[in-house]
Formats: sequence, C-alpha cells, structure tokens
Amino acid sequence: MDLKEEDILGDDIASHWYYAAKSRALMRYVSQLHPIRILDVGAGSGFFSKELLRNTDAREALCIDTSYPEESETTIAGKPLRFKKQCGVLEADLVLMMDVLEHVDDDVGLLRSYVQHAPIGGHFLITVPAFAFLWSSHDVFLEHKRRYSLPQLEAVAAAAGLTVLESAYYFGLVFPIAAAMRLAEKGRRTRQIAPRSQLRRHNLLTNHTLYALCCAELPFARWNKFAGLSIFCLAAKSVSRPNAPR
Repeated sequence: MDLKEEDILGDDIASHWYYAAKSRALMRYVSQLHPIRILDVGAGSGFFSKELLRNTDAREALCIDTSYPEESETTIAGKPLRFKKQCGVLEADLVLMMDVLEHVDDDVGLLRSYVQHAPIGGHFLITVPAFAFLWSSHDVFLEHKRRYSLPQLEAVAAAAGLTVLESAYYFGLVFPIAAAMRLAEKGRRTRQIAPRSQLRRHNLLTNHTLYALCCAELPFARWNKFAGLSIFCLAAKSVSRPNAPR
C-alpha cells in the first residue's frame, strides 16, 4: 500500500475505482481461505487489512511498516488492528504483501524472511505491478525497483520457499488504456518528464465506468495469464522436503 497514493486520494481512497476494484479482487482470493489472523507487510494505512476485518471472519490484523513513527492500536468492526514497525513470532495464517516486493532490492530475501517464520500451511497473498515495458514516471514517483511478469513473480515466490496455488494478471480490461498512456509518455523525447503519480481523482462517471470494467473481469480473472496492470499471486508454505533445493 503506497502512502504516497493515499496522500493523493485522501478520504476518497475506498471509492476510487483502482482501490475499490483491488479490494474486490482481494476478497475473491481470500474468501476461500477464512483467515483468522492477518499480517499486513508494508501496510501503510492498513487499508486492505481494514477491508478484511470488516468483510471476513478474521479476528485481528497486524500491520507492519517501517514508516510508522510509533506503535499504535485501533479497532475495526470491533476487532483489534495493531500497527508496528516490525514483528517477532509470526502467528498469522494469512500474510498480505500488497505492492511491497517491487520496492526492495532483494525481493526474494524479504519474502523468505517472512516465509521462514510462517506456520506450515500459512497463506501469502502478493500483488505487484506488471510488465517492465510499462515502466513510467509513475514507477519512479513511487520508488519502484522493478515491474514483474507472471513467471518472474512465481519464480520469486518459489525461491522464497512458497508453493504457488493461483496467480494471474488483473486490471486486464483497462490495460490497453494504461499501456497507451505510458507508451505515449515514453514517446515524448523533447523534454524530461518529472516523476509523478498517474493515480488521480475522477468524476463520478469516469470512476464508475473504470470500476465496472474491472469488476466485469473478476469472474474470469483467475484465467488471465496474458495481460494486466497488476499481478495477484496466492501461495502457501508447504511441508519442507528433505534435500530440497534452496
């Protein structure tokens, strides 16, 4: 969860088409898991944990982010939501990494550090931005290190010790629009383009139309192995095999 984008959207974040659609996709992946304890890594404001506490039977959530000035705690739907800079023993049965891995130099190392302390059978839900050719001033603004293809993210998950259960691209129906905008940006060679977010508030009609497009693809999202702005990956920590490669 990028705090820079929350600063742009403010209180409208939950109704913005991008985050509203991403929350719907998150619920599709998580509804089959019935998590009890959630660990949200790089959580920022805890937007996605709050959504899960409100809409699932999860009993508590812990948000981890090095940007927090101090530890704090609140309640969402009568359930505890804690904010810490780091965690010790990992008791969560669902670990969220929503747009986190693209921010660090060693994505495998970061993911592995949580996998090693996760219980056997624990689930990880990971999202990252898709396709290197979509790199733009938006990525520079958000301080991304890379964008991923589906095989690349699956390889990162496997190298960290996870078994990929399901993975697919998302935001496929709006992909042509965003791709055209970003490729057009690359075509402007007459001046240097300053880092800036492409996320912005829209009028009601535009916001509703984009949200409707994203929701329309949800029933088929698990089969989208072709194109999208983001990748969703659901993985699990399986029983270790003797002499398994590391």
